[in-house]
Amino acid sequence: MKLQKELLKTMYVRMTRIRVFEERAAELFAQGALHGTLHLSIGEEATAVGVCAAMEDGDMITQTHRGHSQAIATGTDLGGMMAELFGKATGTCGGYGGSMHIASLTASLGANGIVGGGIPLAAGSALSQQYLGKSNITACFFGDGAVNEGAFHETANLASVWKLPLLMVCENNLYGMSMHVSRSMHIDDIAQRALSYGMPAMAEDGNDVIAVYQAAVRARAAVLAGGPMLLVLNTYRWAGHSHSDRQLYRTQDEVEQWKLRCPIRMLRERLLEEDGFTQADLDALDAHSRAEVDRAVSFAQASPDPDPVDMIGRVYAERGGTVCGR
Repeated sequence: MKLQKELLKTMYVRMTRIRVFEERAAELFAQGALHGTLHLSIGEEATAVGVCAAMEDGDMITQTHRGHSQAIATGTDLGGMMAELFGKATGTCGGYGGSMHIASLTASLGANGIVGGGIPLAAGSALSQQYLGKSNITACFFGDGAVNEGAFHETANLASVWKLPLLMVCENNLYGMSMHVSRSMHIDDIAQRALSYGMPAMAEDGNDVIAVYQAAVRARAAVLAGGPMLLVLNTYRWAGHSHSDRQLYRTQDEVEQWKLRCPIRMLRERLLEEDGFTQADLDALDAHSRAEVDRAVSFAQASPDPDPVDMIGRVYAERGGTVCGR
């Protein structure tokens, strides 16, 4: 599958945008400008970008607690995302959700702080698409740790029985917090988990955005034609599970070996060697991503704090002029 130059450019920009956004968020967190917690997907950018590039208008996703990359890959506004991290009223959730609850309902049902929590929500979205006769799918992202959660198994079973247009995307970064996959499941390939549900599955190199995109295109067509599918993307997170992770469970040499397979560098080399891009072209795209993130930070810092009076409206829906649930 020969990819068009514009698509390659879009995927490169989205990956660099994710990397710069998260590196800047990490700096701000270390400075005390951001509060709460932060889960970074640095090193995993190709998984979100490759899958989301294969989605079409009307498709939906659900994100993980490590969901900045997935939100950016669907085109969520950087200013709104950064403002959400700052807890500002202009954030994607009005400043009330924070890092683990970023949502943009045009393409994403949002991130979820519960491991595997977005999987059954995605099944509901897929059921809606099926019921309404839409030619769309829902892709739910989750980590390797979520494959051991009941929500994964229950959803996989129900989606398979009902033949829902659901693409289950496992971002296997080898560690569920500090637990290596070899200690939490007795199989070498997570894709094998799909067999007991009569569901097709495939595993791909999650650091190769082109391979991810091509697999996601095939998977999307298969899901529309025959029901749910499991796509396992094998990758690696460079940072700890969260800001408080001392990373005593792995060696620095292991991390450095994976950094040699940086998904952005891999795509950059491909673009320079095979697809007609120049060093100046890519440097200009990098600079544009940095400028976008700078503007997002400035927007967030200048934004107002949320009004506590609005909090009830962010939790309960209004009906007939009254707030339901009060």
